[in-house]
Amino acid sequence: MERLYEKDLLLQLKNGSSEAFERLFNEHSGKLYNFILKFSSGNKYLAEEIVQRTFIKLWETHSLINPEKNFNSYLCTIAKNMLINEYEHRTLEYVYKEYILKNDSANDNVTEEEVNKNLLEEYINSLIDKLPPARKQIFILKKKEMWTNRDIAEHLQISESTVENQLSKAISFMREHLTKYYDYLLSLIAFIFINQAK
Repeated sequence: MERLYEKDLLLQLKNGSSEAFERLFNEHSGKLYNFILKFSSGNKYLAEEIVQRTFIKLWETHSLINPEKNFNSYLCTIAKNMLINEYEHRTLEYVYKEYILKNDSANDNVTEEEVNKNLLEEYINSLIDKLPPARKQIFILKKKEMWTNRDIAEHLQISESTVENQLSKAISFMREHLTKYYDYLLSLIAFIFINQAK
């Protein structure tokens, strides 16, 4: 009976019912929050954010819903992919913020840390240079110039989905090479791939 009730709600949502969406949110958001909480090491803020983003994504793609499939599994897949993407993004941002953007210009002594920063910056720049020209341009606009995906798409006259796809490939390439040299990234990447495979 419960399955028939949920299937009916999903059919309504597929047809654009905001009331059905609200009911599904109320019934599933708590369970989804607990699911994400486990995979985010108890990060309540991140879990809340992923839940909100998951349901926004659900509403944006409601016409593609298959009422015959397990809705809870569908939600968890969307949420887990969003969490993986978030960790990938934070990994690269951490590298930039901690090792490139915080050089102490007031210190005249060349410390080991400064040498490491310079070496890392050179290495990342060399990786960027290895990207295909179009992907390299998108990556630089996003990560160095801090443009939004929409601005990049309009500037290059391409779709936002193309921008997202190229950024994803660039980040995967950068992450793959960076993990060979920085041990602190290995545990995070292992976490990402282990949970992605589940």
